[in-house]
Amino acid sequence: MIATIDFRIWEELLQRYVDDFGRVNYRGWKAEGADVLRAWLESLADVDLAECTDADARLALWLNAYNAIAISQVLEVYPIASIRPKVLGIPNWLSFLDFFTRSNVIVGGKKYSLNQIEHAILRPEFAEPRIHFALVCASVGCPLLRRGAYFPESVRTQLEADASRFIHNPDKVRYDAQKKTLYLSKIFKWYGEDFVKAAGSVAEYVGGYLGPEAAVGDGWAIVFLPYDWNLNRVEG
Repeated sequence: MIATIDFRIWEELLQRYVDDFGRVNYRGWKAEGADVLRAWLESLADVDLAECTDADARLALWLNAYNAIAISQVLEVYPIASIRPKVLGIPNWLSFLDFFTRSNVIVGGKKYSLNQIEHAILRPEFAEPRIHFALVCASVGCPLLRRGAYFPESVRTQLEADASRFIHNPDKVRYDAQKKTLYLSKIFKWYGEDFVKAAGSVAEYVGGYLGPEAAVGDGWAIVFLPYDWNLNRVEG
């Protein structure tokens, strides 16, 4: 078992196959780097989680593991147009659910699914709402995928940058001051309780990043934007 995790291989893969807009060159990755990613994920089986006691090291580990697993699962079945495929125009909800609930990657001797990492580890253990701007399920509606790994020494700074980038992206967050209305990604709906715990309300949380010029307050209406489940891909 190992107590420290080498994120450099994951970092190199992200730099090679992800562009500045968080889009992934799945075709190139599948042809050239799928085995490298699979081998790196397999190495996580040897992590000694009991010895990994530093909170930021654990946070970086689980963020990287989640995103790597999501990418790996797409590569297994690529080419696909969406992680929510359709059959005769009807969403295949079983396939969609399986993407998040299958347990096929071992970390520290135990198999984990994406849902287990997010809901049984990251959310309860860290109470860190900024993870929702870092976890990427391979859809356009998700946060932008970083062109690099999360590292223990910088993970909190990285998360703050992720939060700021997400909230200042008009595709995810925008506002109408005259109508006192916020237009928000559904991420703020699905995980609203995490933002309420951090700032008292979703509006206050978002307003903290938009700044005083937006003057966002609890009296503002919130409209949730459609979520784009199309694959965040770019052809290379």
